[in-house]
Amino acid sequence: MAFVEFENVAKTYHMGEVEINALHDASFTVEKGELVVIVGPSGAGKTTLLNILGGMDTLTSGKIMLDGREISKLTRKQLTEYRRHDVGFVFQFYNLIGNLTALENVELANQICRNPLDAATVLQEVGLGNRQKNFPSQLSGGEQQRVAIARALAKNPKLLLCDEPTGALDYQTGKAILQLLQSTGRKTGMTIIIITHNSALTAMADRVIRVKNGTIQSIETNAHPQDISEIEW
Repeated sequence: MAFVEFENVAKTYHMGEVEINALHDASFTVEKGELVVIVGPSGAGKTTLLNILGGMDTLTSGKIMLDGREISKLTRKQLTEYRRHDVGFVFQFYNLIGNLTALENVELANQICRNPLDAATVLQEVGLGNRQKNFPSQLSGGEQQRVAIARALAKNPKLLLCDEPTGALDYQTGKAILQLLQSTGRKTGMTIIIITHNSALTAMADRVIRVKNGTIQSIETNAHPQDISEIEW
């Protein structure tokens, strides 16, 4: 059994009398420990897919499994527990709390999940050991994103979901963030899914899932993923 299984997933939104089919017949699998890149143009359904997998939205039909558990059957309360304990989230915008230090932002994870990692240690691992007492306003965009990644990692999640994590960053800073995600996956064996519109990033992935018009267009595996430092775009 695969670690993640999407089986004929559909999501329909109702806007008054209008139906919007954000996803239809979406099926794919992900193995444990893979770094997966989901790529496609804006409006293709990538974020909807990620939100359903992360328990932030529900599907209309189909089936989703994570580590042998059927996520698509969870109640609202169970989905809250699932988001809290099993999934880490990294977004395009960092969503840090402005009046908390970098360390305090990461320590939030310690208060909501079962087996958190030490916040100071995780900040050290993402290269911010000397910035723990700084507030978000005192950090660059890349440093703020590193804090957001540290906060997600400190939850010690089964799955790390990244929605355009470099979208608000310049080229070199974005590349450093992707290097951090790639090295984290290799070091910890964590399953990481990154969604992006940048096709160049597919070279760094173990598995590439292409999304178009709300469904899975193709699935490819890379026998030899490239180090992000070798990729230019």
